[in-house]
Amino acid sequence: MFRPYEKILKLFPYSKLSKSDATFRVVPVSYAEPSVFEQAFKLPVDASAILTSAKEFQNGDCCYRLETEWDLWQYDGSWKLDPSPVALCCLGPQFEEDLGENLRIEFGIDTHFLPQPDLPDNFYMTQSNIKSLLKLVHDLDDGLSVSKRLLWTESGENFAEKLQEALSEART
Repeated sequence: MFRPYEKILKLFPYSKLSKSDATFRVVPVSYAEPSVFEQAFKLPVDASAILTSAKEFQNGDCCYRLETEWDLWQYDGSWKLDPSPVALCCLGPQFEEDLGENLRIEFGIDTHFLPQPDLPDNFYMTQSNIKSLLKLVHDLDDGLSVSKRLLWTESGENFAEKLQEALSEART
């Protein structure tokens, strides 16, 4: 269960700009339950230290969740590269969740990856963020045996379709 998670932890491009620590949590049964373990780690994280902590709580009904950051272009009066939250999750087969996956990466709000025509130079900055996302996906595809990939948003919409629609509108 932890071999693929280790690869994600090692391949992930952790923020070089963040001043925050990453937080590793072990959540039993479902996200409705409180964490049974929580520990802060300096960036970039040491994957072996996280896995050592995870193995102390190894159980098929747990979620192993690293909340960290990576650098994306963001607009706040002007464009700048800033840390953006992300969660790297390993889900046990009995952990209660809806999508049936073993690994999950939560990239945060989808507006970082969707064109925002009302912002200056939005196309190039959004394109850079999308390239970062796709590079990570391809690196993970090369390092893991991926049987299914789903780009999902918190709204429940298919993010791949939402992105294609937004890019089509931006071109017209």
